[in-house]
Amino acid sequence: MAVTAPLPVLTLEQQEAARTPSPPALKGTATSADRAKGVGVSATLAANEALDERRRRGERVLPMAFGEAGVPVARILRNALATASHLAGYGPVAGSAELRTAAAGYWARRGLPTDPSEVVCGPGSKALLYGLLLSLQAGDVAIPRPSWVSYAAQASLTGVRPVYVPILPGEGGVPDPGLLSAAAISARREGRRIGAVIVTMPDNPTGTLAAADTVRQLCSVARQHDLLIVSDEIYRDLAYEGTSFLSPADVAPERTVITSGLSKNLALGGWRLGVARLPGDSPAIAALRDRLLATCSEIWSAPAAPVQRAAALAFSEPPEIVERVARSRQLHAAIARAVAARFTAAGAHVPPPRGAFYLYPDFAAHRATLTRSGVETSADLAGLLLRGHGVGVLPGSAFGDPERALRLRVATSQLYGEAEWQREAALAADDPAELPWIADSLAWLDQALTAITA
Repeated sequence: MAVTAPLPVLTLEQQEAARTPSPPALKGTATSADRAKGVGVSATLAANEALDERRRRGERVLPMAFGEAGVPVARILRNALATASHLAGYGPVAGSAELRTAAAGYWARRGLPTDPSEVVCGPGSKALLYGLLLSLQAGDVAIPRPSWVSYAAQASLTGVRPVYVPILPGEGGVPDPGLLSAAAISARREGRRIGAVIVTMPDNPTGTLAAADTVRQLCSVARQHDLLIVSDEIYRDLAYEGTSFLSPADVAPERTVITSGLSKNLALGGWRLGVARLPGDSPAIAALRDRLLATCSEIWSAPAAPVQRAAALAFSEPPEIVERVARSRQLHAAIARAVAARFTAAGAHVPPPRGAFYLYPDFAAHRATLTRSGVETSADLAGLLLRGHGVGVLPGSAFGDPERALRLRVATSQLYGEAEWQREAALAADDPAELPWIADSLAWLDQALTAITA
């Protein structure tokens, strides 16, 4: 299998620029030369800024591009952060003993016994993933196609070559094990080596979850080809009720590193706190942990001390936190399914969501109709929805899909309301889709989908 460089990422504003007269450029956007190197502004963050700019211009938008969890911060965590504001020291590079102990307990309650010494904390799981890529020393890295926009970009920034491997239908986040094995063999024939594979469970961008058998096959291939598995489990607590979750660490603990954090299950993205589990009984992973700590010490020194104190409380999972996460999970599932129903009714193929707050509809059945509207690529399709209907989504090409595949990444978590009281009401509602402001957004989406597919 050929190695594929990350596709250039265009922001929503840049997509429009190719079709409308000179709209304002997005501040901070990299040059076209930089984008060609895979180091443009992250598509998700750029989309969020672009939609915010439209709001400032007084335009109404339906924000379904940015993957922010969309619920308010739990009061217990606000109080914990406020009472820790006096903490100003750097602290240990790996994170405070209190936080590492709490994170170890979090994994132990999920069947993964963990010693605090095996935990490394950082300013977000995204930063930890980057630190891991800098520290791998393991050749190329395999990533699913499609996959979160930052995997390929981070690999390119660190000098690691990303190898896209397609997923199985309806099982996003994990490369097809058979194709992964073939890619590893092909790399060896080319004089290269795939040394690691990144998986996401549940998945961003598809909102699906790999089956347990697929995870077991992945681990078998990883053992066969001596691959490190980096399992991004930032959405683990948002796997929907009734969904069976099997981590690669359950099957191949000796070669699996887990990254997680609080940005999704507790909507603390702006607090920037991530954790990684690197089991110490594996010599290779123990050495990786040492390199990761050296990397951390040179980039961020230590996570913010007040945030660590609040995060320790969150990972200890008192009843208030357990209930908050459960209500969030129910809300995400209800709205993701409601939005999926709209896309399905419009004739798009939508893999049923099983976790997080994403959908990945495919408009291939409407290609002929969309072509008459000038749509040839997923970027064209995203541009049509934004330009004509104020609906912000991301093209599948931003996630590694072929440009002509008419797939979109749709984030549903910004539909819960703009005001905090609305989002709290959504959390408390038995049927949040019936709340007036959410029902209005769903009706708006109905109209947009009808217009582009009629």
